[in-house]
Amino acid sequence: MTLWTELARASTPAGDEINLRRKGDLYEIRFNGLELMSNINFRSETMLAERSLRLHGRPVRRVLIGGLGMGFTLRATLDWIGENTEVTVCELVPEIVDWNRQHIGHLAGHPLRDRRVDLRIVDVQRLLEWNGSDYDVILMDTDNGPDFTVRETNEAIYDESGLEAVHRRLAPDGIAAFWSATVSAEFEDRLDALPWRWRRDDVSLISGRADAVHHIYFAGGGLPRSVDARPTGMHSKPGRHPEGRGLPA
Repeated sequence: MTLWTELARASTPAGDEINLRRKGDLYEIRFNGLELMSNINFRSETMLAERSLRLHGRPVRRVLIGGLGMGFTLRATLDWIGENTEVTVCELVPEIVDWNRQHIGHLAGHPLRDRRVDLRIVDVQRLLEWNGSDYDVILMDTDNGPDFTVRETNEAIYDESGLEAVHRRLAPDGIAAFWSATVSAEFEDRLDALPWRWRRDDVSLISGRADAVHHIYFAGGGLPRSVDARPTGMHSKPGRHPEGRGLPA
């Protein structure tokens, strides 16, 4: 039996423990003992970027990504944008940036080496509060979605004030997208309260398995006017365990 090998460990100022471990070709980041993300299936992270840029349908000048993770959302973004587009990536934990550079960058083709990337070691909420230009696309790939945040303070990303901050920094014809482990009725109610169109896409990870589904919420003036709040794709019960981004057993 192949055993896990710990590659790195870090502690946050709040006392949380984060570690990176490997078993064969499988890499996993754990937060306080719970799986936060792995490279076992990253289709929904890729779709977060690809579908947002497709829905936008026009050349983009500036993209904001909340959360670096293992770099899969960033890689998909870079593969879809032009040479003159700037991508700002906010990552709160500096060690995760170091791990991407030292241990796991190859998984997503070393996206941090791309000259279009503007990496910020900062809470994405703080950046949204700063004055600055609008973003054409905002991709929020933090935590495990609105209902399963790893830090209590991250709940503000998905509450009314957080959504209003995203709305203020989004270009009038822009699109914001939020990755989620589960369908969140409360989050959908908050999206309803803002003056934008939105939709939910349910991304099937394995054909024929209704229990292997991630979810993406899209919102903003850049969505086609035919879009309403009814979800698209699969409509089964959410199937991904909120402890991580691996597939259910």
